[in-house]
Amino acid sequence: MTENAQQQPPAPSTDLPTQYAPADVEGPLYERWVERGYFEADEKSDKPPYTVVIPPPNVTGSLHLGHAFEHTLIDALTRRKRMQGFETLWQPGMDHAGIATQNVVERELAKEGKSRHDLGREAFVERVWQWKGESGGQIGGQMRRLGDAVAWSRERFTMDEGLSQAVQTIFKRLYDDELIYRAERIINWCPRCLTAISDIEVEYQDDDGELVSMKYGDGDDTIVVATTRAETMLGDTAVAVHPEDERYKHLIGKLVKLPLTDRSIPVVADEHVDPEFGTGAVKVTPAHDPNDFEIGRRHDLPALTIMDEHAVITAHGPFQGLDRLEARSAIVAALRAEGRIVAEKRPYVHSVGHCSRCKTTIEPRLSMQWWVKVGPLAKAAGDAVRDGRVKIHPQEMEKRYFDWVDNLHDWCISRQLWWGHRIPVWYGPNGEVVCVGPDEEPPGTEAEGWRQDTDVLDTWFSSGLWPFSTLGWPEQTESLAKFYPNSVLVTGYDILFFWVARMMMFGLYAMDGTPPFHTIALHGMVRDQFGKKMSKSFGNAVNPLDWMDKYGSDALRFTLARGANPGVDVPIGEDWVQGSRNFANKIWNATRFAMMNGATVDGPLPDAAKMSSTDRWILSRLNSVVAEVDAFYEDYQFAKLSDALFHFAWDEVFDWYVELSKTTFQAGGEAAEVSKRVLGEVLDVTLKLLHPVVPFVTETLWTTLTGGESVVIAQWPEDSSFRDTDAEREIESLQSVITEVRRFRADQGLQPGQRVPARLSLDGTPFATHEAAIRQLLRLQPEGDAFTATATLPVAGAEVALDLSGTIDVAAERKRLAKDLAAAEKEKAQATGKLGNEAFLAKAPDHVVEKIRTRLAKAEEDIARIQAQLERLPQG
Repeated sequence: MTENAQQQPPAPSTDLPTQYAPADVEGPLYERWVERGYFEADEKSDKPPYTVVIPPPNVTGSLHLGHAFEHTLIDALTRRKRMQGFETLWQPGMDHAGIATQNVVERELAKEGKSRHDLGREAFVERVWQWKGESGGQIGGQMRRLGDAVAWSRERFTMDEGLSQAVQTIFKRLYDDELIYRAERIINWCPRCLTAISDIEVEYQDDDGELVSMKYGDGDDTIVVATTRAETMLGDTAVAVHPEDERYKHLIGKLVKLPLTDRSIPVVADEHVDPEFGTGAVKVTPAHDPNDFEIGRRHDLPALTIMDEHAVITAHGPFQGLDRLEARSAIVAALRAEGRIVAEKRPYVHSVGHCSRCKTTIEPRLSMQWWVKVGPLAKAAGDAVRDGRVKIHPQEMEKRYFDWVDNLHDWCISRQLWWGHRIPVWYGPNGEVVCVGPDEEPPGTEAEGWRQDTDVLDTWFSSGLWPFSTLGWPEQTESLAKFYPNSVLVTGYDILFFWVARMMMFGLYAMDGTPPFHTIALHGMVRDQFGKKMSKSFGNAVNPLDWMDKYGSDALRFTLARGANPGVDVPIGEDWVQGSRNFANKIWNATRFAMMNGATVDGPLPDAAKMSSTDRWILSRLNSVVAEVDAFYEDYQFAKLSDALFHFAWDEVFDWYVELSKTTFQAGGEAAEVSKRVLGEVLDVTLKLLHPVVPFVTETLWTTLTGGESVVIAQWPEDSSFRDTDAEREIESLQSVITEVRRFRADQGLQPGQRVPARLSLDGTPFATHEAAIRQLLRLQPEGDAFTATATLPVAGAEVALDLSGTIDVAAERKRLAKDLAAAEKEKAQATGKLGNEAFLAKAPDHVVEKIRTRLAKAEEDIARIQAQLERLPQG
């Protein structure tokens, strides 16, 4: 904590505005927190560390609901640990986002009528840095709006000098250990971005295409193949069939004529072919399909590249120069003219990969690229989870993790871009290949015939180093010693296979077998209120800033946290955010009322012997909730802890304890002073418990209530083990009395504020001391001289007699209840009949039978309730 943070706070104000206005509070509060250094982390501290990294958003990005959701969860964890006395580091930063950022700057250049090639590499990269300084990173300001308690002084960028050194260091080590190599393989190629892209940057969607079946060969040597990409036939170098397929055994090893070319290609036998699918024969294009590439390797087939990087046909002949889609139509037409088309199916819906950045259809392409040999790295990543060094939460996600790391293919890490970490490999005039470390000079100059590889590294390569590169690695810094490994990684299950797996592989490799985090806590994706994926194209995408402007950041945060069950998608709608805004207002109004009535935190709590049963009940419940919330936090059950706090604060504290205590406050005396201190304690602890999820409103209220410097650095509540089961039972019974009478009043059509004469028979019950509260809460006035008990309610050993003379239309009420009773009796008869039918019970599934039993129980309960209401109605 900074020196400024330790200064004595100003004297607390006892005044609160009548209404909570988030827009007036949130911005100034956040800047005060930052100025006082509350979020900074001290590597020299002797406190135990708690470290979380922010999944680095793209420098081109802006806050979306997914960010808001994830950041809310991380922020809640970090704020709680800070209050528990940990030296917390929530590490902020951004990813340079190679393709996305280069695309943004290239679009800016296009407006000027230029391309990056007009500028040249160095000038273009300078232009990107300029854009980053002027326009990039707007998400940082949006994170402040949300309340992210990150250590801003430690903010990092994946292209920072220190992180760049880390990238070059690990590349050199992997290269020297023969875990990085260069080879020609099939990759995902974007003809628009002109680069290889990773699997995670490919979005698959169902497109309308065509399935064309065509004849290769002639006469007895004819064989039919089907394809959705007829244009690639120009690169076919074989036809493959299953070795046991009797239809084609006579053709295996023979050559067949490839239509529209002057080539003949062999028929090869390969077990990869499914004889049951289609014709059982497949065309093999090793340079343009990953499966065909593997078949080609097994059979030593040539790989003919027939398209350039723009997906334009380069194969010599009439189709040369055509775009791949133009060539597809032209080739099908030419095959049709030769009588080679056997069947055509249009539209043929099939899954097609698209570039996530520009939506262009991906082209599988044979290309010379740099690769990471992931075998030993992936094994280590799997072993770290299997032996318990890393926990995945929820545990059922472990299977998905193992399915991925146990079947990883080598990772293509080179990208044909200018923005990014350039591959530190130099090629000499005589075929030399030299990998240069961060402290080494290039082996020669361009004038001497040396040139550096022109490719840059996949963005995931540098972000895979994030947990330790941000702490100064490869230098053995104090921060690295203090804050590595991370305590927990909170991230979406959708990038478990990409970012998480890469961090595991690199962390274990670079940090001598120490994994980058102890726990991987996976959450789902935010969806709309109907469970549909949010998308601009669907028209259901939401800008979280709009909701924060309208309802406040606390309201959005609480809504997101309340929907966060581990590993499960989160539906969210505006109505729910509005409901959370109402909760924030409830907290505000109730605290304001309590302070106006003298709630205090001064001095120790009074002895339990001096407390009323209502006081002991709420303190007993408070400690139970503290224990419950702690358990939920440790299990990453954000929805459950938020729900527990919501119901405790709203239902038990505000709707019951505060209401039950009003008569005590009005009466004054020692009992009132005791309850004021208890109420202050309950609010103090409740605001602390709520703070990690709703930081702004709780900060304002807590500092006003307690005079403390900030709830951010207040001590997290501990369960004092105080329990009073007798008081809990007493107040639960009291609640049942009040609830039952309220229900009766509603059933009789009485207005909530309508006062009714009543006689309370409370002798021999624990409710005698609560008579004033019961009368106030139920709007029951003294019985008076003319009192006539027209309805009597025995509840929990007490008896409440009401005089409803002249307050209701008895005849109309009897008619309404008789109708409800008939419906309940009919429901009971139907359920009883089904449960008495042996044939039905023998055939019906268990859940159906159980549902009918539930219906029967509900019907019987309704009958008893309605009959009791009829009996309590005035006679006449």
